[in-house]
Amino acid sequence: MHIKDLFKRDIFRSINGVVKADQLDESTVWQELDEFVVTRELDDHFRRFFSAYLDAIDNPKDSDVAGKIGVWVSGFFGSGKSHFIKMLSYLLANEAHQYGGKSKKAVEFFESKVQDDMLRGDIKRAVASNTDVILFNIDAKAVAKAGREAILAVFLKVLNEIEGYCPEHPHIAHMERHLDERGKLETFKSAFKEASGSEWQAERDAYEFNHDQVISAWCSATGQSVEAAEKWIDSAEERFSLSVENFCKWVQEYLKKRGPEHRLIFLVDEVGQFIGADTHLMLNLQTITEVLGTLCGGRVWVVVTSQEDIDAVLGDLRNTHAYDFSKIQDRFKTRLSLSSGNVDEVIQERLLAKQEAVVGQLEDLFREKGDILRNQISFSNVGMTFKQYRDSDDFCRNYPFAPYQFQLVQKVFEAIRKAGATGLNLS
Repeated sequence: MHIKDLFKRDIFRSINGVVKADQLDESTVWQELDEFVVTRELDDHFRRFFSAYLDAIDNPKDSDVAGKIGVWVSGFFGSGKSHFIKMLSYLLANEAHQYGGKSKKAVEFFESKVQDDMLRGDIKRAVASNTDVILFNIDAKAVAKAGREAILAVFLKVLNEIEGYCPEHPHIAHMERHLDERGKLETFKSAFKEASGSEWQAERDAYEFNHDQVISAWCSATGQSVEAAEKWIDSAEERFSLSVENFCKWVQEYLKKRGPEHRLIFLVDEVGQFIGADTHLMLNLQTITEVLGTLCGGRVWVVVTSQEDIDAVLGDLRNTHAYDFSKIQDRFKTRLSLSSGNVDEVIQERLLAKQEAVVGQLEDLFREKGDILRNQISFSNVGMTFKQYRDSDDFCRNYPFAPYQFQLVQKVFEAIRKAGATGLNLS
């Protein structure tokens, strides 16, 4: 038998080294859900997240709920932060995914991954409510000219996207929202198509090139004069005021339209790197989370990832500026710190899971050769302890590797990353 025939999954398949928030084709989504491994550490993190989330669902009128809507997920490169929040996004949306003629809801993939019945029950209960999930990498969505309001501008952009309004120009989205509230948006779109011969959605990013048609459609929809319409549209960008309060009111109205049980989750990847040492951005994030918590009463959640935990980020900011960031620590009460400690568990489950037929043969092999292996793989005077094979089951799970090798390779990469600029790029 060849080594490649030992495993349940094809070892030559393509595996995504880096999980990206915006990579959502069906084959990628299916593979990520199917091969995701809930390690002991992740089991604990899922437990803590869903415990806080269900507490907000069960006690919506609790005065403390507003302060619990923030979740800070930290961990260094390769610890699985992006993968973790992407899994949360799949679970909370709980949509059906199709691939290779099969169809499964996200929560069904976790039936076999989560051993504890109570946790499984909590996940099922949490995903039963209607939830809109917005997952994005903040740097990919950011607008360069937004300055101090950069985080708020990104949040508004993704909200406009999910509502079907123009994401690129907030003042045009504001115009669409205004028409929509008065039941005139469809009239405007039809009048624009009649005047220009094109769909509004296709042309709105370049609305300046269709100036006359926009004004004509606005007059048809609102009944205003051409002069009033021109004045309103030409000054729309200057007069548009973006504030945290306005944004949170729009979120509140969005939830109101969708019913009292509806929820909205913002999952924001790489916030820590985006904020860097900019105190204004940290204050921006703090205020958004605070006002969303107060206005929407636990129905809107903000989950962010960062390479450092919140205390380390705040420590750096406090050293350079005298702002008080005690509030933000209250806003992000659920803090999940991921490590790469269970990497061997992931490798054993995802890559090295064996066919049923070969398990007995490998266990027999260990009974025969186990003592020899234990003697050969023993380390002394090396300054650190390396794992040995515990028993025949451990041998079977790790074969054709030795348990210490996963740990050793990790240490090698950590050391290389600390040595020189080129090391930092190693994934």
